[in-house]
Amino acid sequence: MFTCRLPWWRPSAPSKPWQAGHFLPHPWERCQAPSLKGIHVTAGLGQEIGVQENKVLGDLEMPLERRDMETLSQEQPETENQYLEDALLRSYLKRHLPPKVLEEVDQDLERFGNRLLKQIKPLGWECELNPPVFWQFDAWGRRVDHILTSSAWRRMKEISAEEGLVAEAYERRYANWSRLYQAAKLYLFSTFSGGFSCPLAMTDGAAKVIESLGIPGSLKNAFDRLTSRDPKKFCTSGQWMTERRGGSDVANGTQTVARKQPDGTYCLYGFKWFTSAADSDVTLTLARVEDAEGQVKQGSRGLSLFFLKVRDEEGKLNSIQVQRLKDKLGTRQMATAELWLDGATAELISAEGRGVASISNMLNITRIHNAISAVASMRRMISLSREYARRRVAFGKLLKDHPLHMQTVARMEVETRGAFLLLMEIVRLLGLVETNMANEQDQLLLRLLIPVAKLYTGKQASAVVIEAMESFGGQGYMEDTGLPVIVRDSLVLSIWEGTTNILSLDVLRSLTKSEGRALAVFFSTVQ
Repeated sequence: MFTCRLPWWRPSAPSKPWQAGHFLPHPWERCQAPSLKGIHVTAGLGQEIGVQENKVLGDLEMPLERRDMETLSQEQPETENQYLEDALLRSYLKRHLPPKVLEEVDQDLERFGNRLLKQIKPLGWECELNPPVFWQFDAWGRRVDHILTSSAWRRMKEISAEEGLVAEAYERRYANWSRLYQAAKLYLFSTFSGGFSCPLAMTDGAAKVIESLGIPGSLKNAFDRLTSRDPKKFCTSGQWMTERRGGSDVANGTQTVARKQPDGTYCLYGFKWFTSAADSDVTLTLARVEDAEGQVKQGSRGLSLFFLKVRDEEGKLNSIQVQRLKDKLGTRQMATAELWLDGATAELISAEGRGVASISNMLNITRIHNAISAVASMRRMISLSREYARRRVAFGKLLKDHPLHMQTVARMEVETRGAFLLLMEIVRLLGLVETNMANEQDQLLLRLLIPVAKLYTGKQASAVVIEAMESFGGQGYMEDTGLPVIVRDSLVLSIWEGTTNILSLDVLRSLTKSEGRALAVFFSTVQ
């Protein structure tokens, strides 16, 4: 792709009130330029320039000494209700949802879009400005291992419960369309969530695993809390699999051992090297069960799946020591830690040696969430880029009237639309499978497309958001615009839940296991 690189002026740098304990407003709200209303929505050559566009152009034609100083700052891109502005999402829902379902969903998503703009967006920016802090010892030298998160992060958890961002998929108010409704809401929420999309992905995945096990009595309370709409009851889950030897190769990399106790529980001992959302309430993790002689079985057949609570009823860590927080390139809003399990009490929830098979449901859900975040990142950056093109003047005309610039925006739009439609097709299939409405072809197609979609959307997101950042010129590189945050956070999407080669091998396994039928179904469906 080629981008028209254009000169820019940077607004004067704001002071840093957060150093004194205050929060900054969202970056786009700090620019000094007046908002422009009435600018045409459709971009293209030969288009009549609106009244406000003429004002922008006229200001630039004035002698420098006559211009208002305000007009020397750049026009900020402003977006409104993201649901109402997303024509593709709305047309997709209209085309697929039954009329009665569409009426209710449409009303709720419009309401949610307004809440995103007025309440959730500022909270997301506070999460970025106030990342988690690790407090290892108190003033008297006692080890406390507290991970301190911001009030905005904690409020995001409450909002997630209130909006049913996990619950909606399991209440199934709209039968097989419930997953599609949930995905649409998560898609709108993602880039405003201040990183809270990640713990929601793992929470959804944990609920899915427990549901797939038939919701055993010992896990009924946990399932109810993972899928609750009550902020006081709602809890989030982690997914602790990565150890010192690496992440994807759990068969050879997992060294954590589980020792059975007289009461039937297990004590876990091991080092979890990369645990996302370390402030979660519960988690699922893999470990090797020791036999009577203290021996463990190696390979994937030696792995079992465990459920554990991170803290006890008094709020004390469950024999877990926090070694440190990870210093990451992006997703800094979320606590990612190295944890030492020193006898953590856990419950065996899979058949012994069937841990990998049992946790596969969680991986499928988290990979779909990964794709949702990828498509959402692309959509958000393109929306801002397109809006900027309607306001930014260079070489005597608006960016939207430069053919090369609009060609670049159009190419990004095509990439994003393709990714969106692939994502929604997978979510539609998942809804059918979960409500026992899927035939064999649907199941084969879903198994094949989940790793494919995660792979491609993760790659696409990195390319598209960087291209979109470039479309702002030097302003896109400025930290206080908020654009670099979206770029940094999107770069992890090709890594989390399986890198490109790991996912390629997963696709190959699905083809081999189905003896080629999955590929035949794919070609038939495409045709």
